[in-house]
Amino acid sequence: MMTATERVLDHFAQISRIPRRSKDEGAIRAWLTAWAAERGYETRNDVVGNLVIAAPARGVEGADPIIIQGHLDMVCEKTPESPHDFSKDPITLIRDGEWLRADRTTLGADNGIAIAMAMALLTDEDAVHPPLELLFTIDEETGLTGATGLDPNIVQGHILLNVDSEDEGVLTVGCAGGRQTDIALHVEQEVAPAGHAFATVHVRAASGGHSGVDIHVGRASANVVLARALAIAAEHHGARIARIHGGTAHNAIARDAEAVVAVAPGEFDALRTTLAALTEELLGEYRKTDPTMVVDLADGASASPVWTEASAARAVALLLALPHGVARMSPDIAGLVQTSNNLATLRTDEDGATLRIVTSQRSSVMSELDALSERIEAVAFLAGAAAFTDEGYPAWEPNMASPLLARCREIHVAELGKEPIVEVIHAGLECGVIGAKRSGMDMISFGPTIKDPHSPNERLHIPSVGPVYAYLKAILASYATA
Repeated sequence: MMTATERVLDHFAQISRIPRRSKDEGAIRAWLTAWAAERGYETRNDVVGNLVIAAPARGVEGADPIIIQGHLDMVCEKTPESPHDFSKDPITLIRDGEWLRADRTTLGADNGIAIAMAMALLTDEDAVHPPLELLFTIDEETGLTGATGLDPNIVQGHILLNVDSEDEGVLTVGCAGGRQTDIALHVEQEVAPAGHAFATVHVRAASGGHSGVDIHVGRASANVVLARALAIAAEHHGARIARIHGGTAHNAIARDAEAVVAVAPGEFDALRTTLAALTEELLGEYRKTDPTMVVDLADGASASPVWTEASAARAVALLLALPHGVARMSPDIAGLVQTSNNLATLRTDEDGATLRIVTSQRSSVMSELDALSERIEAVAFLAGAAAFTDEGYPAWEPNMASPLLARCREIHVAELGKEPIVEVIHAGLECGVIGAKRSGMDMISFGPTIKDPHSPNERLHIPSVGPVYAYLKAILASYATA
């Protein structure tokens, strides 16, 4: 007979076979719908594609439905050498001692583990629970699109258990709000100087990580490092920029970035030496957070027009001026990042004439979120770029008098033998958006331990899965005697 941990991980393995990129959740939604239909459960959808699986009560009478919530999509990050195609390939799971990880890709435990735990509940003959509404939202990772577009009428419950936190023993009761700014800088182009050879400046193997959970750690942004490298390359070696590309997602700290440059033949070896020296400097700055990061030069890039010196100088200055990292710590909660920015992605249009930059701002204080977004727009304006900031999503303000919190604390002690840590986090959770759409919601978030989400180092601590699942069951069973 399977243990609770193995039951949950078996469901997770099934989920991991199905590609579920953000904005491409059709396959996993269809699979879950069929899975529910085979077992006689009702399903509901709204127009944006969120899914609800409704299950009747088991051993509990007269209770209102409880919502168990997670999201269908996953961040799709891989190492440069990985051949994985997230549009069609299953995630390859690897057990490594007490940890479950993937083969050079993100694991997708964020947030596939929520789906797996919900499925385990419905197949667990010992589970006692009120009516359940398993709410699985789409496109959480690129801006909480599913929660933002949620039709609140597809659920009836007013108690929500979000299984999207990443530390066993921690109850999350609040989170930051967020916004994204898109910057477009037009660059003038010209033919590369005669005799120049094209090469690629690479920033490789930075640690990366989640731009909310890990922003306070001080890990290097490959995009920031690339701007430093290009400034040096232009000033000391006359390098001419043709294209820039860096980062993969708005909510991931950039691990890799590159720029195609044209260099005079006599400067090629000197530039490589300079970048090697820069790597040594950076390893001194980031020796604890990014010990494998490298800045190097590779020849063989295809020829193309280069940016004029004035345009390139303006682009590099813009990248150097844009804020990245913690802007302010909370004055009220020790250790909590209050406001931050992630210099998330850099892209050059196919014709090479526009540099597109995405920044992702977070704050638990909405006025500070406004101010930081305005600062970023101002920096873009001074560089002659256009900038647009979206409406974003609201912060989830904690309610320390919540009846659900009181219940969950008591059950945590009874079930797991210890007081939980109650915290507010800097990452974004869907609770704030859902609570704003459906008034009167009492919400809490918890989950098993996941390390380095949003990076290929993502891993799930297997011994934390069973206790968290048992805790979820105990919370639901408590309503049998309520």
